[in-house]
Amino acid sequence: MRVASSAPLRALRPLRRCLPALLAVSLLATPGTGFAADARPAKEIFGAVTLPSATAPASLGSYAKGCLTGAVALPADGPTWQAMRLSRNRRWGNPHMIAFLEQFSQDARQIGWGSGILLGDISQPRGGPMLTGHASHQVGLDADIWFQPMPATRMSAAERESKPFVSMLDKTKFLTVNPARWTPTHARVVMLAASYPQVDRVFVNPAIKKKLCESWTGDRSAMGKVRPIYGHDEHFHIRIKCPADSPGCKPQAPPPPGDGCDKSLAWWFTKEPWAKPKPDPAAKPVKPRFTMLADLPQACTTVLNAPAASEASATFTGGPDGGPATPQPVASPAVPVTIDPVPPESVVPKPRPAP
Repeated sequence: MRVASSAPLRALRPLRRCLPALLAVSLLATPGTGFAADARPAKEIFGAVTLPSATAPASLGSYAKGCLTGAVALPADGPTWQAMRLSRNRRWGNPHMIAFLEQFSQDARQIGWGSGILLGDISQPRGGPMLTGHASHQVGLDADIWFQPMPATRMSAAERESKPFVSMLDKTKFLTVNPARWTPTHARVVMLAASYPQVDRVFVNPAIKKKLCESWTGDRSAMGKVRPIYGHDEHFHIRIKCPADSPGCKPQAPPPPGDGCDKSLAWWFTKEPWAKPKPDPAAKPVKPRFTMLADLPQACTTVLNAPAASEASATFTGGPDGGPATPQPVASPAVPVTIDPVPPESVVPKPRPAP
């Protein structure tokens, strides 16, 4: 099903040429202290940074507790994509994700997904927790794709700020796909996304997963990668695996075996996932605790303290040599990075089937 092409690999050529130098960099440097004593929640610190670090690219930590060094930006406009909500400044990613998105956008157009894809959030310039919208998307390996194809007429930046989302669900019914909006091409683009070997998961609404289970007649070998989760009825969420050249990236456990069209999916159609927690009148109020910089891998302090790259030098170009300017190495702290298991995309009742 996937259209073969080596085009996105151009984006990684400059990085491959500098790998010997990057591997020779010591991992024992002491991290900077500029942000170490910052008492703000980590989302406020990372959310205020507008440019990536001028360092070697790497994903550090887990998808929902980490950061991103040497990020690359996908241009706001490409041959087969347009980035949405540009004011968010969230089109930064690990070079492997940027290369993947270029390839996926081309392949999506070839299977009939309009002129290409409309891209939602990837990550912030240095990854990390976001002020709004996501628990994950912290290491540059997650990307949201709208359930609307790129139109033939390109949109202005202003139009991309105001264009409304379109749900694939019939909101008058419980967890039901709207047949007036969902088409076979929607199914094809989701299954295309799941078909790439570097893709770890594709998150969709439970109703969409159920629709795929019931109606997809093509190759079902990647069906198990399509995972049901809250929301995700206006966009789908692609997560790629930790790249081999990001040893500090914490992978998520593989999806459970099988196609996922089983009792783990049926659970979403019970009352349990949607039941509000019963209040305990005897419980004392608990003050919300935000993720702090100290909760992230120690290397993330180094990432924040690193000098900034210009947006132009860190933006994917897609020319004959591809990619941004060659990043410079980043030093990691002497203290080993301790990474907690990947938490779920959102807090839900237990037990919950594996995401």
